[in-house]
Amino acid sequence: MHARAVKVNDMAHHLPSFTDVLNAAERLQGIAHKTPVLQSSTLNAQMQAEVFIKCENFQRMGAFKFRGGYNALAKLNASQKQAGVVAYSSGNHAQAIALSARILNMPATIFMPHDAAPSKLAATQGYGAQVIGYDRYSEDASALAANLAQDRGMTFIPPFDHADVLAGQGTAALELFEEVGKLDALFVCLGGGGLLSGSALAAKAKSPLCKIYGVEPEAGNDVQQSFRQGERVKIPTPITIADGAQTPMVGAITFELIKALVDDIHTVSDIQLIEVMRFYAERMKMIVEPTGCLSLAAALQARDNLKGQRVGVIISGGNIDLARFAQLLAL
Repeated sequence: MHARAVKVNDMAHHLPSFTDVLNAAERLQGIAHKTPVLQSSTLNAQMQAEVFIKCENFQRMGAFKFRGGYNALAKLNASQKQAGVVAYSSGNHAQAIALSARILNMPATIFMPHDAAPSKLAATQGYGAQVIGYDRYSEDASALAANLAQDRGMTFIPPFDHADVLAGQGTAALELFEEVGKLDALFVCLGGGGLLSGSALAAKAKSPLCKIYGVEPEAGNDVQQSFRQGERVKIPTPITIADGAQTPMVGAITFELIKALVDDIHTVSDIQLIEVMRFYAERMKMIVEPTGCLSLAAALQARDNLKGQRVGVIISGGNIDLARFAQLLAL
């Protein structure tokens, strides 16, 4: 699915560094969960490698997004906190901002697509945020959120294309490397690039020889196309069960870091995601949402090239309605 290329003429943004990831880790100390790193002897035997799985499905609100959301909000000044924040998200960033705003005693308004998972919608509202619906296939959520922020004097926190957000996300990989040491390869779920770019900053600092791979659904390979062309490519909103990766275009800031630090972008099918969901549920007793299965699906796909290696896999989250989870596993 090809589309027009989008050039970034002026990279005026501040590109975050590993220092920003370390500072985010300090802010998150005692606030974010230090999620477990798990192994499966079955998986290690299948891969003929040592696989370390960083389980951000056990993070607060069920996904890595809490790290970036809280880091961005915690950096705001008193008047900005009083005015509140605006965000848009299919679910996990929405919950991250809503929960972070509640912890920091700030008002939050979130744009969520009409087809967002009911559990994600309910959780976002449960954390106290005001939710406004939009059509993800015909409306520009970023523009809606930015306009509302301007009208109300609030701060707009985008889901991935934000220095403080991606620095926060990078703390997931930082914890992985601090726990297990150097790795040969790292597979990271990829939508807008926040987790991948932040993780790449941590990986290059903690394990310089580690190969870093982003993984997106094959129906929505905008980052793979962008990576090959050297400039951002925008595609129609992809149709995939990986709802957290239904991004039409990678972020400007995240893409600069991905171009500089990431080795390659892999894609996997929805069928592969379901197989990994089943593996996590049956063998590791974990509920992982389809987007969170991207990383292991790609590692399994590349296993012939990973024999004997130490491989890191980051699960992005576990937020999926149980009825939908059961429906997908029944396929």
